[in-house]
Amino acid sequence: MKKKDDIKTTEIRLSGSGGQGLITAGYLLAKAAVLDGINVTQTKSYGPESRGGASRTDVILSNATIYFPEATNFDILLCLTQEALDKYIDHVKNTGILVADSKLVKNIPKIEAKIYSLPFTEKTLQTLGTTLPTNIVALSFLVRKTHLVSEKSLKDVIKQFKPRFAEMNIKAMKLGFALADNFKD
Repeated sequence: MKKKDDIKTTEIRLSGSGGQGLITAGYLLAKAAVLDGINVTQTKSYGPESRGGASRTDVILSNATIYFPEATNFDILLCLTQEALDKYIDHVKNTGILVADSKLVKNIPKIEAKIYSLPFTEKTLQTLGTTLPTNIVALSFLVRKTHLVSEKSLKDVIKQFKPRFAEMNIKAMKLGFALADNFKD
């Protein structure tokens, strides 16, 4: 049995509105964790509207058994809308990380957590000509900054998920990594 000090669990919430691909991003993160041999759960919630309504997915990663599948005290919160940030910001740990789209999330309160605020949607449109893979860009940024899963596993699951979009999604992943590398902590 693992001692409490040996147990590492990370609670992640990816949030925004329907159509932004956050549930897909959570799925990809969870699949990459499985490839890396990490225990994982993923839950999702979205409003009755398939586009535009609130959307979130929780991913919990652990080297121990996970007994409750929903994140309640976030180590990481990714928000692609102001509404999502307003709703979930109070659940970010002081030692946690907030990742937000700076063009869509304008009002970030002062918090102790580390904040990464970048124009993910805008950069995706400028670089790839579409906003569709913004979820992959933001997820890849997050993975490069946090090392939650290996970049190889992330790349493998992105290539396997909807193969007809693999080329664009790999470009989106590389953009996310580049944004992370160029972000001055």
